[in-house]
Amino acid sequence: MEKILDVNDLHVTFTTYGGTVKAVRGVSFDLHKGETLAIVGESGCGKSVTSNAIMQLIPDPPGKISNGTITFKGKELTTIPEKEMRSIRGVDISMIFQDPMTALNPTLTIGTQLTEGLMEHRKMSSAEAKEKALEMMELVGIPNPQERLKQYPHQFSGGMRQRIVIAIALICEPELLIADEPTTALDVTIQAQILELFEQVQEKTGVSIILITHDLGVVAKIADRIVVMYAGKIIEEGTRKEVFYEGQHPYTRGLLKSVPRLDIKGEKLIPIDGTPPDLFSPPQGCPFTARCPMAMEVCDKVYPLQTELSETHKVDCWLQDERAKQLLAQAADKN
Repeated sequence: MEKILDVNDLHVTFTTYGGTVKAVRGVSFDLHKGETLAIVGESGCGKSVTSNAIMQLIPDPPGKISNGTITFKGKELTTIPEKEMRSIRGVDISMIFQDPMTALNPTLTIGTQLTEGLMEHRKMSSAEAKEKALEMMELVGIPNPQERLKQYPHQFSGGMRQRIVIAIALICEPELLIADEPTTALDVTIQAQILELFEQVQEKTGVSIILITHDLGVVAKIADRIVVMYAGKIIEEGTRKEVFYEGQHPYTRGLLKSVPRLDIKGEKLIPIDGTPPDLFSPPQGCPFTARCPMAMEVCDKVYPLQTELSETHKVDCWLQDERAKQLLAQAADKN
């Protein structure tokens, strides 16, 4: 498969009165054409900052991409002028932001908001843009599109507003769609409909999707590959099956244990105790050490090297070291 995005050793910092926040610390991943990649992790782990860095939407100051590269279809995004980035943003790369109500302008009709991108970027006439907008509204499942084009955001339900936001993001036919917590404000049944919509749209258009979420239930449905982030770092990545059924990092396992399951009766949900580390001065070792039930002395002192468990499955954890495996095996034998 053709690789369309390559993020390598990305570092993002924010300078504040209290010091420098190291929000993203050496993140690397890639994305192939027609693939869905999920970035998961709890609030504050750097998921949204990573997506904003791809879109070149980090406010400078106080934010800055201090190191690393972001290559989209062979073009380095971190060094191109803002004018050129503007021609990519919304056309080749689109983004769906967290809250559909704040993403839409309450003073403009849905028709105006759908067509302005086409007239600006694709240089379409008003009639051509309206035709394309109607087609897109049908694609995202909005009934009576002819009437709905004249309406305002407050006249739509939460689920319908999210469909409109998706239509706006897709109307210029981007090759990459970044969805930042697209189902957070929606109830469970609407969430399922929106996820099905992503699958349908991807099938019809071949768009690549980066899905940012803290909800592993959302990921289980549509992701091809999963990246697990913690304290600004990627600690594990793999295919959906590898992460869900063969997850190796204690944090990944902790996330999975805290998700309700319908296939196991009477199972208790086990929360992850503690809080993430302070990113003003992140730990030099594994950032999960203070919360990890399997932590060893080395974890706090040295960050683990990445272990490749398969071509697609990688994990940063000292438990993968052969010496740790031997100690665990000995302890199991004694018990």
